[in-house]
Amino acid sequence: MHRIWLVLGALTGLVAVGLAAWAAHGTPAGFEGAQRRAVDNALMIQGWHAAALLVAGLMAERGRGLASLAGAAFALGTAGFCGGVWWGAMGGASLGPVAPAGGMLLMAGWALLALAALKR
Repeated sequence: MHRIWLVLGALTGLVAVGLAAWAAHGTPAGFEGAQRRAVDNALMIQGWHAAALLVAGLMAERGRGLASLAGAAFALGTAGFCGGVWWGAMGGASLGPVAPAGGMLLMAGWALLALAALKR
């Protein structure tokens, strides 16, 4: 199971770098202000959680069961939070509670990762 978190972490990082390049060089005219800040925030969160997925995968490989739960929370939370923010920034209709629920999953992932580190 640990390999899925390692692969997802690497792919999440890959996509974050590609989206960051697009945001820096390929956005349409007028893509500034609140839209740009939202995208920058989503990219930062995505980058941090790409690394968190890698850590969860490495910890899960060492038999830390809660690390797999953390990986699941990071994967779902990143998709929900970053996806919801991107959707809104690109002019889509509000996805309602998707981004906040994703944020809660990200926080749960960090708590689970901390607990995994404490368990023997």
